[in-house]
Amino acid sequence: MSKQVFKLCCKATELQLKGTLNGGQSFRWQKQTNNGAEEWIGVFKNMVWILQQSEEFLTCQVHQNNENELNVDQLETLLRNYFHLDLINLEEYYEKWSSSDPYFRQAAKEFYGIRILQQDPVENLFSFICSQNNHITRISSMVEKLATFYGSRICELNGIVYYGFPKVEDLADAKVEENLRKNGFGYRAKYIAKAAQEIVKEGGDAWLEKLKCMDYLDAKKCLVGLTGIGPKVADCICLMSLGHLQAIPVDTHMYQIASRLYLPNLPKQKSITDKIYTDIGNHFRKLYGPLAGWAHTILFCADLKQFKTVENVKEEKLTNKRKKK
Repeated sequence: MSKQVFKLCCKATELQLKGTLNGGQSFRWQKQTNNGAEEWIGVFKNMVWILQQSEEFLTCQVHQNNENELNVDQLETLLRNYFHLDLINLEEYYEKWSSSDPYFRQAAKEFYGIRILQQDPVENLFSFICSQNNHITRISSMVEKLATFYGSRICELNGIVYYGFPKVEDLADAKVEENLRKNGFGYRAKYIAKAAQEIVKEGGDAWLEKLKCMDYLDAKKCLVGLTGIGPKVADCICLMSLGHLQAIPVDTHMYQIASRLYLPNLPKQKSITDKIYTDIGNHFRKLYGPLAGWAHTILFCADLKQFKTVENVKEEKLTNKRKKK
């Protein structure tokens, strides 16, 4: 095992680790404290990364196995790509989105620097199959099990062994479904095994890479054709690993945000119809433009209860009391 330590120039206004890594995009990052300092430890590109943030830069510690070891310049490039740091000036887009939407302007005060991760499509796809009808703690547990069962060992740190995410071919093995069922995956075991087999049949990683070059709606249609993937999961994959930044994942939570703040005339229904799904997505694409999925993610993070501060909750209660009066 080798360790590299370096600093990456990056303002906190351009990248906020908490909102980005703990907002439901990836399930392999954990917050920890080191000598009183908050840091984030996670796995991507078959390496273990430990990140600390200051106002002007990230301190990065990377643990690799000795195969295909990368130098600091290569690691910096990987990290910049992972956070889309060279794609856009985020502060400029925040100003643009804030001028179009007063609700976004309010959210941006606390949820600055939220970035879309550019994830590995295989990990992203199977993580979101695990996410269906599930909560973040259990999703994270399932994703770690997939890595432990079928991924390659990276290293051991502080008594914890870290593994890379498995290749799609390893998840397509005939014994995968039975093993996952024994380990608490439920019906998702079948979805994972079948989807992996279908992807391998289509061409594996090369097929997933082709989806990046396709039109967004065509790529989404291909994903929805896989076992266990509906429109919402397909949009998550399009947005978070295929570069289709106009994709808008619409779940019941996003439906509630849209009906409460943006589209009060939406039909009140228990389930989201195809028309409602499309109408919500088109509304935000018209409002925010070609990076609508990015802006939507910031709204989603801002509305998640896990991110609300005690002051936010108190203010909401006070506002509700005033409305009742």
